[in-house]
Amino acid sequence: MTDPLLICAPMRIEARAIRRGLRPSSAEIFRTGSVPEVLRTGWGTTRATQAAKSMSHRPFGPVVVMGVGAGLTGDLRPGDLVVGTDVGAASCGSAPLLAGELRRAGLSARTGPVTTVDHLVRRHERASLAAAGYLLADMESGPLAAAAGERPVAVVRAVSDSPDRPLAGIVTGGLAALRSLRAAAPVVQRWAAACGPRQVLLAGPRSFCAGVERAIEIVERALERQGEPVYVRKQIVHNTRVVGDLENRGAVFVDELDQVPDGATVVFSAHGVSPTVRQEAARRGLAVIDATCPLVSKVHAEARRFAADGYTVALIGHAGHEEVEGTLGEAPSSTVLVQTPEDVAALRPRDGERVAYLMQTTLSLDEAAQVSGALRERFPAVRGPGSDDICYATTNRQVAVRAVAAESDLVLVAGSANSSNSVRLVEACERNGTPAHLIDSAADIELGWLTGVSTVGLTAGASAPPAVVEEIISALAGLGPLSVSERVTTTESIRFGLPKEVRQ
Repeated sequence: MTDPLLICAPMRIEARAIRRGLRPSSAEIFRTGSVPEVLRTGWGTTRATQAAKSMSHRPFGPVVVMGVGAGLTGDLRPGDLVVGTDVGAASCGSAPLLAGELRRAGLSARTGPVTTVDHLVRRHERASLAAAGYLLADMESGPLAAAAGERPVAVVRAVSDSPDRPLAGIVTGGLAALRSLRAAAPVVQRWAAACGPRQVLLAGPRSFCAGVERAIEIVERALERQGEPVYVRKQIVHNTRVVGDLENRGAVFVDELDQVPDGATVVFSAHGVSPTVRQEAARRGLAVIDATCPLVSKVHAEARRFAADGYTVALIGHAGHEEVEGTLGEAPSSTVLVQTPEDVAALRPRDGERVAYLMQTTLSLDEAAQVSGALRERFPAVRGPGSDDICYATTNRQVAVRAVAAESDLVLVAGSANSSNSVRLVEACERNGTPAHLIDSAADIELGWLTGVSTVGLTAGASAPPAVVEEIISALAGLGPLSVSERVTTTESIRFGLPKEVRQ
């Protein structure tokens, strides 16, 4: 039996709203042997400090401070929830996890620093506190969060008044805040059920590969050399964080070249483009910088070579993927997309003795082997690429995640949903019997995944930034003691040169 969740609420009306929202939680009762306790601490810093001192004389587990507070930024509305990341001297590392769960429950939740003050904030004070980086001010959270010590701690405050709706609207704003506290209570229970010690196993290698690093650096250098805007056809790599960061720096991502002004600079993404796109760029007088991964360019060259020699080219890949579309465009009359062994059975080449196959670079090793095996069985004379088309980074990350999955209860894969290589990492784990989930950020982690899980495997697709992995580790550490170790299956040292347009 472990100590139960302790919810600290300053006022009776807040405590009542929270208690009304609490529900029997079998996971929490199983973990602690008891139900959560709601402690009314009293209003204001003095009573909160006294309550914090008294907490040292009682047993308790994870701590959540809940109540209403003053919103400091103009985009906060009464009833919005602020999940504190830093509250006085206390750091609440799991704030992204809790805020994400609140949003999935249909609540408006933000994360950010919360400040504790000793009086009701006045209208003129809000702007200065917001300028200091705070989202919300209250009168109790600081000392109560500090009293948690080394235990997991969270702060969830509901906005009762905001800069454009100050204390004059406290009645209606307060009612909205209390409704939000009630709705947040069962989510807080799920947070507590996920708390506990665990281990993280990092797969190595993980995150950026040489082709992704090169593509990102090309856009960065183009922006440095000529300023914004720099147009990029499609996402430079398939990752929302990367794309968002580059957009903030002046990159403009477009779907097609007709969205690029005549004569402007355009970067082709790492996934490559068809000859038709290149011809259109030349006709429009666009200044092209090609960020196509050299390994994708190799597949394009193989497609042209096989087609020129009279072969029907079976391209193993996924329909609609940008890399596949670019490769198909190299020799459209000679290239056929095959995704499954059934597609191989339906293939009708011009000459069964002149069939070749190529692969999308980000395929699953098992998937590629299954389809290429079907091709070899049906066409014994089939020719393959001169060297493996599946890129070294895709292969290395799949091998590494399998090693981690064998020791884990759950695997988290950092990467965006449209990232083929990241999706393949999830599939590799599931194929080996280990549950796995694709997440763009720590906020995407569902707390229910973690309940009862003691060992979490963690990796990142080749297009996911290393910073996302660090953020996930920090968030998990906010749920309790965390040990982190790494399982390295190989070391990568490959680097690709930059195109002449951005070389210094």
